[in-house]
Amino acid sequence: MQELTISAVEVEAVSGPAGEFPRSVLRQVQPLDVYRSTGEPPGAGPAEPDPDQAAQALYLRISTRQGPHGLYGPVDAVAAWPVLQVLAPFLTGQDALAQATLWDKMQRLDRHARHGHLKMAISAVDNALWDLRGRAFDAPVWQLLGGSGRASVPAYVSTLGAPHDSASVQSLARELAAAGFAGQKWFLAHGRADGVAGQQANIDLARGVRSAVGPDLPLMFDAFMSWDLPYAVSWCQAVADIRPAWLEEPFAPAQVDAYAALRDKTSIPLAGGEHLYDRQEVLPFLTERILTVVQADPEWCGGVTELVRICAVAETFGVPVIPHGHGLHAAIHVVASQSPATCPMSEYL
Repeated sequence: MQELTISAVEVEAVSGPAGEFPRSVLRQVQPLDVYRSTGEPPGAGPAEPDPDQAAQALYLRISTRQGPHGLYGPVDAVAAWPVLQVLAPFLTGQDALAQATLWDKMQRLDRHARHGHLKMAISAVDNALWDLRGRAFDAPVWQLLGGSGRASVPAYVSTLGAPHDSASVQSLARELAAAGFAGQKWFLAHGRADGVAGQQANIDLARGVRSAVGPDLPLMFDAFMSWDLPYAVSWCQAVADIRPAWLEEPFAPAQVDAYAALRDKTSIPLAGGEHLYDRQEVLPFLTERILTVVQADPEWCGGVTELVRICAVAETFGVPVIPHGHGLHAAIHVVASQSPATCPMSEYL
């Protein structure tokens, strides 16, 4: 197969029933909470889906003159606009099989392509092009990436939106442990604006989950870039004895020094990387031995192509990559193609 010429880049809206959502939706702590006064109630969390309303999602389709096409999605609406306005005119007429060259061209096309919505658009295109190549060669993407040395991939489960009252935590934690997940991640709901009571609630959540699942199941906790160093140190000191598998993203990714200081003050491993958008941004966290797990996301960091490169860099430092689970479709193929030492598991949101 000499060339597959891209003939169209389109975004399709797909609608269908929303379905049932079995549990109430709890708000996660947010970086914007720093503007709340202590004790002020947080803003509302995401609304619980209405099963009687239709759900809509956007999917990216890339077609070729020779026939094979690629699909990827759901694609965030903020990524769809730059796909159509910036990337689509450029991609038309390009060779869909020129993987590394196309990625480099998209990265160089706009001065802002390294981050944000343009990088999300590049990620969507890259993932759709990998799907296209898989269809063209009649092989799954994990096989095109080098095959797999295992028959299955373990996954830890993320409980975003789960209620945090004691009874619900105990019930859900036991249910998920019985389902066989390799670990559980819980999302901390409070930051500095919630004062001592909020910090205690964060501590109680961690202890409640540990008491429900026993001493050995890996437990992860996500603070979503919403804490400062003293707050993070306080929480880590209070829960160190329950041995969390990691604390995820306590600070904004640019605060490398804060991560390094926390590393030196706690035995709890630190994880992050979903908001690190290329190898260059990941590198300081590896050279400074800050992260125990890299969580780059193929829907945000540049697609399958860049995630594979990040895996190679992280492997050099002996740090595993467990991709962030914004979407499973691209991540699971990369994980399956890598050594279990490099990508030991996946996240299931």
